[in-house]
Amino acid sequence: MRLPAPLRAINEVLAFLVEIVALVAFARWGWRSAENTALRLLLAVALPGVAAVVWGLYASPKARFTLPVAGVVGVKVLVFACAVAALYDLDGSGSALSYVIVVAANTALLTMDRRARARGNA
Repeated sequence: MRLPAPLRAINEVLAFLVEIVALVAFARWGWRSAENTALRLLLAVALPGVAAVVWGLYASPKARFTLPVAGVVGVKVLVFACAVAALYDLDGSGSALSYVIVVAANTALLTMDRRARARGNA
């Protein structure tokens, strides 16, 4: 299924937003998971930093290292699953479930659109 250009653009923006939500969830979880202010600050910066570096190296469209599709999917699943766990710990099942639904729908649409474009289907 090839998405029309406006829907494709919206879905690409949504993909970026769910990645940002993951980074924010890591930062919030890092801040709330420690009692010491210095450790809170370290975790709030380091956790999203590590996730962003891993994503940039292996899962981004311009990744430094090219992985097979299964490897890219594995990195994305790892990052998103950790974000879901952080959201669940922070806010309970509602925000975690909402995030899972949005990520799954976004990823499915991106995948179908990219496959259709790669095949040249209209």
